[in-house]
Amino acid sequence: MIVVMEIWHLKPGLEGRAVEIMQQYDDLVGPAAHEHPGWCGHGRFFQSTADPSIVTMLYPWRSRELHEDLTANEEKLLPPIYEKFFARPREIHYYQELEVEVEHEHD
Repeated sequence: MIVVMEIWHLKPGLEGRAVEIMQQYDDLVGPAAHEHPGWCGHGRFFQSTADPSIVTMLYPWRSRELHEDLTANEEKLLPPIYEKFFARPREIHYYQELEVEVEHEHD
């Protein structure tokens, strides 16, 4: 499993509509993503407090190859959303989780 990070850049003046805009995005691509064999968990959305025009989405996926298959189809649907709401296309980054032990005994 990998973690996918999508970074979105809202157009100036749309920062206050981030929830509405990202909901439109999710409504557009979410159903197909949930049916895809790479799907393995829901996404979470975060708006930057330092720069509210930046929205980050994080979600697990089975593999980078399966995710690239999904995004090839999504990109066909996204031009109207990009044009209306975003300063540029999303950035996609892939991460492997590190198995760092975070449970410690406390006295």
